[in-house]
Amino acid sequence: MPKTILLVVGKTVSAQLQTMIDDYVGRIVHFTPFSMEVVPELKNAKSLTQEQQKTMEGKALLAKLKPGDHVVLLDEHGRQYSSLDFARYVTQKQHLSSQRVVYVVGGPYGFSREVYDRANDKLSLSPMTFSHQMIRLLFVEQYYRALTIINHLPYHHE
Repeated sequence: MPKTILLVVGKTVSAQLQTMIDDYVGRIVHFTPFSMEVVPELKNAKSLTQEQQKTMEGKALLAKLKPGDHVVLLDEHGRQYSSLDFARYVTQKQHLSSQRVVYVVGGPYGFSREVYDRANDKLSLSPMTFSHQMIRLLFVEQYYRALTIINHLPYHHE
């Protein structure tokens, strides 16, 4: 089973959010190899334009990827799934032989063109927009929910 990675830009600022994220990551690793990796925030980001910031963050994100990785951007323009359909999607991705599946959360301004070009899929968790900090928690909760659906556990109720 391939490793799944949640790749994010910058550390989670809120200690409360980080505690909840850590709780779900701890639950996820009981089912599958999973980790959250952080690309450091840019220094002097306030002196950069949004495009410069996206470009520099994009280079750092791309440097973390391996050639065989299946890259899924968490993006507002991505495909939306119900929880049951997302569980089916996760099952499909778990059968990608030895490829790592890397879900990516960009910085506050999104992704550079180079990151979009590298992506295999785009996933949206909602038609609403959430902060790049909050989406981390929403993703790990939905990923855990998908794993409980796959394993026929009573966390998800239809």
